[in-house]
Amino acid sequence: MDIPLRPVRHRDVPALTALLGQLGYPTTETSVRERLDLWLDEPCSWLIGADDDGALVGVAALHVLPLLERTGRMGRLVALVVDQRYRGRGVGRSLVTAAEEQARAAGCVKMEVTSSRTRTRTHEFYKLLGYEDICSSSARFVKPFTTG
Repeated sequence: MDIPLRPVRHRDVPALTALLGQLGYPTTETSVRERLDLWLDEPCSWLIGADDDGALVGVAALHVLPLLERTGRMGRLVALVVDQRYRGRGVGRSLVTAAEEQARAAGCVKMEVTSSRTRTRTHEFYKLLGYEDICSSSARFVKPFTTG
């Protein structure tokens, strides 16, 4: 299935809210609107959308950051979701390919993606695209900050 890709826009808030819910992050349109404003104002971040006749049916969120340990930048795919009705049709592959192309154009020398251990089908998808699970050689630590 050949779904065109385009930037995510403010009018996509309802669809983006639904997609985030399908990804396991239920939220509100108000929150998504605030997040989208942050993303659209961030020069090192891109939201790439899959569009089926004007409807947002998938999104890839890419952030690029400079590396200190070597020359270049790293792309980080911080979110990828395809509407459940469109999964298995190549939409996710197209979104990842577009994110990789954008990362290369931004000077990235590597790409990173994280995924919950419970998403085993997703892990197989990333492996098919050439990504390697390096968790046995690298740890990931997260510290949430409380607000207020």
